Amino acid sequence: MKHEGCPPLLVTRRIEAPVSEIFRILSDPTTHTLLDGSGMLRGAETEDLITGVGEVFVMNMHYSAIGAYQMDNHVVEFELERRIGWEPVAGRGHPEVGARVGHRWSFLLTPEGPGATVVTELYDCSRAPADFRRGMDNGKIWLDGMEETLERLDAFAVSKDAT
Repeated sequence: MKHEGCPPLLVTRRIEAPVSEIFRILSDPTTHTLLDGSGMLRGAETEDLITGVGEVFVMNMHYSAIGAYQMDNHVVEFELERRIGWEPVAGRGHPEVGARVGHRWSFLLTPEGPGATVVTELYDCSRAPADFRRGMDNGKIWLDGMEETLERLDAFAVSKDAT
C-alpha cells in the first residue's frame, strides 16, 4: 500500500552516452561506489552484473551513526536498457539486520538518438512506514546526492575509463 503525501523523487540528466553503456554501468555493482553521490558506499561485495529481477547484490556501506555495515539490495525492476531498480534490506553489521522498509532506488533510461540518454534517478519511499519517511523528510534528504550521482555517472560514462 502506498502512503499519501510521499511522491517519488526524480532527478533527471541528459548524458552524452548510448543507453547500452549507461545500462551496463548501472548493472555493475562495482561501479556504484564511483557513482555514489551520498558518500555512504564503500565497495561492492557482489561483483557479478545484475541480470534480472530477484537477484540480490550486496554493497558495503558506512554511516556515521551506524559505522560500517552492508545493504542487501533486492532487484525489483529490470528492463534491459530501460529500467533497473532495487529495494535495500539491512545486511550484516546493520543494527536492524533483515529490515526491509519498502523504499526503492531506480534508474529510468530513455535513449535520445544513438549517442545520448536521458537518465532519471528515482527514490520512492511511499511504501515505507511513516516514521521512516519522516526521518528522511520523505526522501528529500537524498536530492543533493541524487544530483551528484547523475553528475558522476555523466563524467564516468563519457570518460575513456567507461569503455
